[in-house]
Amino acid sequence: MNIYLRAMIAGFAATVVLSLLMLMKSMMGVMPGLDVIQMLTGMAHGMMGLPANPAVGWMLHFLIGTVLWGFGFALLYKSLPGGGPLVKGIVFGVLAWLLMMLIPMPMAGAGLFGMKMGMMAPVMTLVLHLIWGAVLGATFGGLSRSAATA
Repeated sequence: MNIYLRAMIAGFAATVVLSLLMLMKSMMGVMPGLDVIQMLTGMAHGMMGLPANPAVGWMLHFLIGTVLWGFGFALLYKSLPGGGPLVKGIVFGVLAWLLMMLIPMPMAGAGLFGMKMGMMAPVMTLVLHLIWGAVLGATFGGLSRSAATA
């Protein structure tokens, strides 16, 4: 299995974990204004004319987490700081968070770093991206070890 496929599988696994955490956050009523799926749905509808349906937001969420970030992780893997895949995944998670705070958050009307939603928005999204990155790196490392022994 090549590095890109391993990274995209790891990106998918990390996005599943992130999605479960997002759903738990929503069910607990924590920061209801911070709804990434609603933001993605609105952006896709406004910019691309796609239906204003949450299914569109979920598809984009998984495409971004699996394909875009998975492929990006594979491309940058060797140049990311850290001694192993877990640390590299966490570092990459911080980079993904930073890009989210600088591009889609303002585009969605949440302001730079989502500050229109308050200080908890960037903090919560950073924590979620650290977890996402840890799962990305750990899964990638496990798949890489399996590929090396096969």
